[in-house]
Amino acid sequence: MKTTIIFLALSCVTLYAADKPNVILIYTDDQGYGDASCLNPDSKFQTPALDRLAKEGMTFTDAHTSDSVCTPSRYSILTGRYSWRTRLKRGVFGAETPCLIEDGRETIASLLKRSGYATAMIGKWHLGMDFPGDRRHRDWSKPVKDMPLDKGFEYFYGIPASLNYGVLAWFEGRHAEVPPTLYTKKKPNDVAISDYRIMPPYKTGINNPDLPDDEGNIKGMLEIAPDFVDHECLTRFTDKTIEWITNRDEEKPFFVYLPYTSPHKPVIPIDQFLGKSEAGAYGDFMMETDWHIGRILDHLDEFGLAENTIIIFSSDNGPEVTWPERKKKFEHASNGIYREGKRSIYEGGHRVPFFVRWPARVQAGSSWDEPISQMDVIATLADLLEQELPSDAAEDSESFLPALTGAPHITERHPIVHHDIKGRFAIRDGEWKLVMESKSPKDQRELYQLSVDPSETANVIKQHPGIEARLVEALTEIVRSGATIPGKQSENDTLWWDNLVWMEEW
Repeated sequence: MKTTIIFLALSCVTLYAADKPNVILIYTDDQGYGDASCLNPDSKFQTPALDRLAKEGMTFTDAHTSDSVCTPSRYSILTGRYSWRTRLKRGVFGAETPCLIEDGRETIASLLKRSGYATAMIGKWHLGMDFPGDRRHRDWSKPVKDMPLDKGFEYFYGIPASLNYGVLAWFEGRHAEVPPTLYTKKKPNDVAISDYRIMPPYKTGINNPDLPDDEGNIKGMLEIAPDFVDHECLTRFTDKTIEWITNRDEEKPFFVYLPYTSPHKPVIPIDQFLGKSEAGAYGDFMMETDWHIGRILDHLDEFGLAENTIIIFSSDNGPEVTWPERKKKFEHASNGIYREGKRSIYEGGHRVPFFVRWPARVQAGSSWDEPISQMDVIATLADLLEQELPSDAAEDSESFLPALTGAPHITERHPIVHHDIKGRFAIRDGEWKLVMESKSPKDQRELYQLSVDPSETANVIKQHPGIEARLVEALTEIVRSGATIPGKQSENDTLWWDNLVWMEEW
């Protein structure tokens, strides 16, 4: 399909309806900035598919998740809204809880669906689902509710949450292909650092003393389907993505959200990749992940879809806490040059790989070095498709379409707010990052000038009181107002909460 593009002032793009680009959003789990070989000259493994995305598209070198852990980042990339505006103020969800995306909220999927797209989500959800019954009394003949099919996706295949949470089964639509009627605990993983496996044998019998008691307490047990094995996730998700793209309605453009489970624990590379890297099983697992991404790229090439398909690739947060041992043992820095990793308020917790490839429009081998947030994806797609977002949607999302279409810079970028697993805040504006105090006495206010100190080694707050004051005022307004973007008619889902220690209650 040939793409028709008209250049307008300010590098805007107009697309005729028949030429709307397909969109694939690939999201890895716990992949650090240094886990793409094109971003890390000292990497102990190669990622040719990611390197190809960079070579054939645009690399965003200063891209950030909205949080340094899983559930909140996934909420934000799909909705364009900070998760701390919801009931989730810190930490992550399990598998079974009301979905964090409330009914009626605009998502990337609902935006594209109303723009004429076929929409699919294949992979790990981790935003909450409503399962039938309780843990002792399930009725798997009944449908799962409050899940991807209720948030704009027309097709769903995947798992509810991370592999260390129940419920584990291969869900397609609202039902598990094989119901999770058995139970298991984590098993030792001999190939990875401080890790586990989810694999047979599984237990049966509700009267087993290791299984749920009369109140339904699981005692560390996971509900699991007899056919579920952890190392099949990447293969199944990639196979299903290729199958869905192949069998889609070709009269419509398509959107696929593909959140992989790797390299999050358990680190479980298939035999084909064991021993292939110089960074242990973790490097092997990243090589397998990259290979599956390459399978998607090859499929687009084979069927002539690559030219007018936008691929957006990123990760949900920085690397797991095994990164220091990996750096010591293998000299591979999963966090690159950045400070700390997953769960942290510092750059290693939320600065992540971010590539956009769109051969029809984005200049191959280009880069963008100004800060962006993953929340900006929904506003960018709306901008591209000339779709107006509701006034109560995407409250914190700003379009980076000018970057994709050749602008030298974005002139009016609002500050970006960072957040960690404990609920601590930071704010980024240009080259300055202010880390706020928290409930913990050891967490004091810090200021970093990232243009000269990207590794956050020198706290310069005493030297720049004016910048500190300006950033505190900006952060307070963003948090209190319910939106970053002026004119949005939205409020936070709650009033003041206890991590806003620098603010007065309202």
